[in-house]
Amino acid sequence: MIRSPRITPFLWFDGQAEEAARFYTSVFPDSSIGEITRFPDEGDNDNRDCEPGGVITVAFTLSGQPFTALNGGPHYQFSEAISFAVDCADQQEVDTYRDALSDGGPVESQRCGWLKDRFGLSWQIVPENLPDLLAGPGSERVMATFMKMTKINIASLEAASESGQNESTTRPES
Repeated sequence: MIRSPRITPFLWFDGQAEEAARFYTSVFPDSSIGEITRFPDEGDNDNRDCEPGGVITVAFTLSGQPFTALNGGPHYQFSEAISFAVDCADQQEVDTYRDALSDGGPVESQRCGWLKDRFGLSWQIVPENLPDLLAGPGSERVMATFMKMTKINIASLEAASESGQNESTTRPES
């Protein structure tokens, strides 16, 4: 029998691994910093990007999900090809996570619940009822409303959905 492996996202930073891990663990509940590995203070160190005693990796958890942050140097950057979705129960959660994660990030990257944080990592701040709103009556209105948003407004999405429900119940049959 093959055991179920634990899958841990491994994030490459340019000298900011510990700062990023500390920031992320301050944003999400049930989060913590784990083991921090460092380069040796003396001896062989082939990596010229890292100083002796500097952080190599930081193990951390966000809402119970394990992550590892690596100080790998400037060779690779994050892109929108990978993002982390944060399912939010209500408008307060949407606002809390969006405000915290977008602080210091590029404003031009904020659209339809997507944002980049100050480290360049992409996030999707998603109301948990969004899939139902996009699949239900008025879905075209919901999508049109959603596509105009920088910050998600659940009440506006629900109003767009409800206006579609009202139309479908008053529309004459053909």
